[in-house]
Amino acid sequence: ISTAAGLLTLSCLNPYTSPLGFLIVLALWAFLTVYPAWSLGKLRETARRMAQGNLQEKLDTTHLHGSFRQIAQDLNALSQGASLAVERQLKSERMKTELITNVSHDIKTPLTSIVNYVDLLQKPHTPAEGAQYLEVLARQSQRLKKLTEDLVEMSKASTGNIPCHLARRSVRELIDQTVGEYAEKLSAARLEPVVTLPDEDLYCLCDGALMWRVLDNLLSNACKYACAGTRLYIAARREGETVAFSFKNISRDALNIDPDELMERFVRGDSSRTTEGSGLGLNIAKSLVELQKGTFSIAIDGDLFKVGFVLPRTE
Repeated sequence: ISTAAGLLTLSCLNPYTSPLGFLIVLALWAFLTVYPAWSLGKLRETARRMAQGNLQEKLDTTHLHGSFRQIAQDLNALSQGASLAVERQLKSERMKTELITNVSHDIKTPLTSIVNYVDLLQKPHTPAEGAQYLEVLARQSQRLKKLTEDLVEMSKASTGNIPCHLARRSVRELIDQTVGEYAEKLSAARLEPVVTLPDEDLYCLCDGALMWRVLDNLLSNACKYACAGTRLYIAARREGETVAFSFKNISRDALNIDPDELMERFVRGDSSRTTEGSGLGLNIAKSLVELQKGTFSIAIDGDLFKVGFVLPRTE
């Protein structure tokens, strides 16, 4: 701007300067004066609207150049980041509300049964009725105990307050032992396990107890929610310096839910929540895998439900 002003002054003082040159210098001076003011005005207006809460505000950078365009791009990036933060906060608040609702429901159901059947036992009843009442009390008390244990374990796993001792473990032994332990439950659920493992010896770094809990949760989840009369595909393979595990089955209920939400606490595959369980299994499995330096994911394709996790590999 100072250069243009100097040229304009020289043009005015020099009688030999042509009118065309004078007009060019004048136009240049006007541009260098008006354009920065116009650009700054657009930036200030956009910033003002964002400050008022309009986080969807986007600034068109077509006619902005240099530092003005860079500032505009930074404002747009800031707007997008703020929008994502607000969206995550709203989702978190919604999940907290659902968590309170679901945990209240899951605790109240067995507790109500226990109270009612204790009341029945205190009233006159036949020996057969008493045996029936005790059977219900035993089942509901175990359900309440399991829920309490899952809550404690979920809290410890999510905060990393569980001891984790990584050691070399045979992938084949881990899967074969778990499938063997679940043979009766898989048969009762009418699920046929199909295990696919490489011919080579495959070893991963994991904590034996935590790994058993992960596999236990995944197989338990399949027994509860997989479609009867179908197959449960279990596989492990080498992927570079890691071992990739996968569990695939056909869901009994429609999976009209986001995979991220399905992994949240107290979220189940059946929206009616008629199956027993806390709905914490997948969340606990994810936390335990991450404690073992691994990653955990869920994928849904129609009625196909797939869980995958990766652990470090060792020779």
